[in-house]
Amino acid sequence: MSQTHLPGHEAEVDFGDVTVRLAGELVTCYLFSLRLSYSGKAVHRVFASCGQEAFFEGHVHALRTLDGVPRSKIRYDNLKSAVAQVLGLNRARVGTDRWIAFRSHFNIESFYCRPGIEGVHEKGGVEGMIGYFRRNHFTPVPEVDCLAELNEMVDQWDLHDGHRRIGSRPRTVDEYFAVEQPLLMPLPREPFETGRLFTPRVDRYSQIAVRTNRYSVPTRLIGKRVRVVLHASHLVV
Repeated sequence: MSQTHLPGHEAEVDFGDVTVRLAGELVTCYLFSLRLSYSGKAVHRVFASCGQEAFFEGHVHALRTLDGVPRSKIRYDNLKSAVAQVLGLNRARVGTDRWIAFRSHFNIESFYCRPGIEGVHEKGGVEGMIGYFRRNHFTPVPEVDCLAELNEMVDQWDLHDGHRRIGSRPRTVDEYFAVEQPLLMPLPREPFETGRLFTPRVDRYSQIAVRTNRYSVPTRLIGKRVRVVLHASHLVV
């Protein structure tokens, strides 16, 4: 693996699907991965979907774990969570409003890979990392009662993977990360609300509709509008 990236400057982000036996049922979940390009240090999180809330929560977890933000850029595919419109065949993109706000909050410079085969090599590091993570940690299929339990396991796997050497590199991932971490930009002091706000009206059955799902709420709220914050794995009313 050639050392072509400056420490603390770049990272790559992607989602990959993984199979999990969740509460006895075989389901497809989505593995978020943020990988620093210099050290190869990666942070993962498993979600039930790869929607915008998961995209944001994955970033927040990864950046907090790394205790910093890359100085130069983070490479992305044209994920719907970030990109509202691809302009032609160049790198120009129209970002979603919430992604623009999120990016500004963390001072992230986004770099969008070219669509199709031309962009395959542009974030090969994170794609290779997801493949490695699947082979080494999701074979055989993990069996858990909930995603929180699985993500505790994922955190331990990430710690363990820091002790490995990538290819013919003379030092471990964690040894390279020790050089890289002090060069990351500091995290913002204020938190960012990763959940999406909805204000549905409670129907006569004491239920609210959020996207394609229905949720029960206390009967005293029938006929009223309620403030709901939708996160990747739970709803707050």
